[in-house]
Amino acid sequence: MAEPRFAVVAEGLRKRYGDTEALAGLDLRVPAGTVHGLLGPNGAGKTTAVRVLTTLTAPDGGSARVAGHDVVREAAEVRRGIGLVGQRAAVDEILGGRQNLVMFGRLHHLGAKRARRRADELLERFRLTGAADKAAGEYSGGMRRRLDLAASMILAPPVLFLDEPTTGLDPRARSEVWDAIRALVDGGTTVLLTTQYLEEADRLASAVSVIDHGRVIAEGTPDELKKRLGGDRIEVVVDDPAALPEAAGIVGRVAAGEVDVDAEALRIGAPVSGRAAALTEAVRALDESGVKVADIGLRRPTLDEVFLHLTEKEEVPS
Repeated sequence: MAEPRFAVVAEGLRKRYGDTEALAGLDLRVPAGTVHGLLGPNGAGKTTAVRVLTTLTAPDGGSARVAGHDVVREAAEVRRGIGLVGQRAAVDEILGGRQNLVMFGRLHHLGAKRARRRADELLERFRLTGAADKAAGEYSGGMRRRLDLAASMILAPPVLFLDEPTTGLDPRARSEVWDAIRALVDGGTTVLLTTQYLEEADRLASAVSVIDHGRVIAEGTPDELKKRLGGDRIEVVVDDPAALPEAAGIVGRVAAGEVDVDAEALRIGAPVSGRAAALTEAVRALDESGVKVADIGLRRPTLDEVFLHLTEKEEVPS
């Protein structure tokens, strides 16, 4: 049988807990061999979606297929084809890294010799060989999450679910986990990533679905979502509050849209077209006018701004 083009497909998924509708017709398609980000505020339905897609929770309506299998009718087949890393470390802190992986291998019915061989392969892949015999409780945050990822890959599943895998990690540890995720995808693994770190989705995901109130409200590549807020913006910070009106007028002449003035931050911002030309014209006009500039530059909207824009304007369905 040919490999499915989409590793994860959800159509109209619904799930209710009492009076709360956690999923309200969720649609999702994740191409095989990619990282897909699932973003949303607390309570948006991200974790419920993962629980349904990993067969931990049965949906009340709709359908979903993961790794080519229906999550309800073929739950056992789905479980054999997925890995899951939750928000909390699943490893035993007393056991060493190698012991943890061997234990997970035996739990997955690998023979003793094969479990040891697989543990050594994963320790090398996730750069943990040097700490293989150290108790997991002595690992740094990034090392523990890499050990979690290694444990989830014991059977090399084609689809890996990561539910906020870097929550609470410092920037260095988060970067270590990102490198491990990239290596998995380079090897052909499909990753569905839920996260509240917008930078994480921007760095890792080839596509993003923003969900709120249990349904997708926007999707696309990070760049496509950013373009919803317009293109490039010029930003000018002045030294003197009295110069704000004149600087705003100058920026307005090169702007392609409305000029925003933040009097408290002494900042003027506006969308522009023609990146280099607009910036050059603004610098020259500000210099000729004698306006003293503390900072000037071009920037693009961040995924954080897109996220806030989309979720703030989304109203709770009646």
